Amino acid sequence: MFLQKINKRIKIILLLCMIPLFSIILKVFYIQVFEYRKLNTKAKDLWSRNLTIQADRGKILDRNGIVLADNLTTTSLVLIPNQIKDKEKTTKELSEILNISYETMKKHVYKKTSIERVHPEGRRLSYKKADKINSLKLDGVYLVKESKRYYPYNDLLSHTLGYVGIDNQGLSGLELQYDKYLTGKDGAIKYFSDAHGNNLNMTDVYVSPTSGMNINLTIDINIQKSLEREMDNINDMFSPDMALAIVMNPKTGEILGMASTPDYNPNNYKKYNVETLSRNLPIWASYEPGSTFKVITMSSAVEEKVVDIFKDHFYDSGKVKVDGSTLKCWKSHGHGDQTFLEVLQNSCNPGFVKLGQLLGKERLFSYIDKFGFGEKTGIDLSGEGTGIVFPLERVGNVELATSAFGQGPSVTPIQQVTAVSAVVNGGYLYKPYIVKDISDNTNTVVKEYKKTLKRKVISSKTSSIMRIALENVVAKGGGKSAYIEGYRIGGKTGTAQKQENGSYLVNNYIMSFMAIVPSNDPEAVLYLAIDNPKHTAMLSSYTTTPIARRILLDIIDTLKIEKQPDEITKDLEWNDKITYEVPNVIGMTKEEAKKTLFNFQIESEGEGNIVFEQSPKAGEKIEDQSKVRILLK
Repeated sequence: MFLQKINKRIKIILLLCMIPLFSIILKVFYIQVFEYRKLNTKAKDLWSRNLTIQADRGKILDRNGIVLADNLTTTSLVLIPNQIKDKEKTTKELSEILNISYETMKKHVYKKTSIERVHPEGRRLSYKKADKINSLKLDGVYLVKESKRYYPYNDLLSHTLGYVGIDNQGLSGLELQYDKYLTGKDGAIKYFSDAHGNNLNMTDVYVSPTSGMNINLTIDINIQKSLEREMDNINDMFSPDMALAIVMNPKTGEILGMASTPDYNPNNYKKYNVETLSRNLPIWASYEPGSTFKVITMSSAVEEKVVDIFKDHFYDSGKVKVDGSTLKCWKSHGHGDQTFLEVLQNSCNPGFVKLGQLLGKERLFSYIDKFGFGEKTGIDLSGEGTGIVFPLERVGNVELATSAFGQGPSVTPIQQVTAVSAVVNGGYLYKPYIVKDISDNTNTVVKEYKKTLKRKVISSKTSSIMRIALENVVAKGGGKSAYIEGYRIGGKTGTAQKQENGSYLVNNYIMSFMAIVPSNDPEAVLYLAIDNPKHTAMLSSYTTTPIARRILLDIIDTLKIEKQPDEITKDLEWNDKITYEVPNVIGMTKEEAKKTLFNFQIESEGEGNIVFEQSPKAGEKIEDQSKVRILLK
């Protein structure tokens, strides 16, 4: 009986011992079978360490696919301090290669951290330094890929493109404006170590980086190069305080080129002051426009039918009085009797005072508002200015008169280009833009930008009249130096006084020129401005127009604008070379051809007597006494 009790107790104790043991076995089985992956992942997270592989930033390209902002692959130094066995040797070797002090390097090597990025001394190492470090085979010393922004054309389009910081974050321009699209997703090399930093015998994991999206611009690099070249020429010739140029497609608002000086090289942006880096002059600068603004006044007057510019006349005595103030024409004795078309050709201030008076302040300033002055154009760039326009209640007779010829309102270059584009494109005010689309790494467009109509400002008829008027300015007025034989060019010069502390400066002007090509169906509007040019006559017609002509020739070539018959014959000046249209002599005898080509030198080839080919072809205009080759058979 006693033994039975003992056996029963033993069984109970044994059973009590088996229950927790069995529970443990079940728990281990559950963990190993059902929770293995979850717990293994958590363990790996505790053991894993990441060596970041920086993603490439998205590229910025022109409208033809030319890369304007690219990436270079560089190498950076990363340490895992707990894996460094000989800290003193490592410190000494690395400090010598990086050319830094022993103490500075020691702070990195002895730092109590799992991963130490040697910054900034070990960032973006040269190939030579990286090769030396790699050859040492030091424990705990790693070289990882890093991406560096690179601008292959240096200062080309610098203010518009902007620049990035050492960690590839956009700091200005398009780099800042579209940073969220351009920034890629970093990758990593995941390795595994214990709490002391010792390597665990586990396979490393490579996570590939994803590049940022590409930005495709409306800019044409050939037009941009032309603008940049002329900015350099302007610096060399005139030593200006600043200069700028913009080219816009008037039918869409696309910016084809934008340049200014002083500029900078974004590859070495740290060498420049904040003022140079931050001011994108074509969208930021604000000043009184001068005579280029007369295009706005004239188009407003034509639209309101206050004058017929071809029939109505104005007599210019050289000055006009308004409320006791004498407003003068640039020509001291005046232009005498002239049509209002000639008022624009001659850039006659008193004539525009008259137009302002005929319009009245309400109508003139309503058009100034409609054309977009006094507000941002909305171009997709940061830092745009608004300019300054008189509040209507502060506009007296003098303010009305001076505003009519471009002294008083303060405007930005981008506002002027946008407004004049509306004048010549049929009357449509478009929002200017510089980004065409955004695409991913497979060249799939994820976001597209198209022309945006803000409003209709003037009628198509008024626009047509203004194109004729601007073509007359180039053929017969102050824009003659921009005339190009065989191409229809319109334009308007401007010479604006500058203010300082409420007073106009002496012999300190902003000289500008607004041009359209071709004037009958404009494909490009060019605005060029030079602030305080030295060593030159104080007239824009001598300063800006020859430079604009060179840019226009490049625009014609880039956009493949075809020659057209001249609608308006240029008034020749003393230094103009006489040109003649080459007649058709094919089929004539040699003697007949010589008589017909009496204005030219003739070179003949062949033994026959009948002309079967000629160069240049019939209809082309060439200078007097130029050579014409004829082939005989």
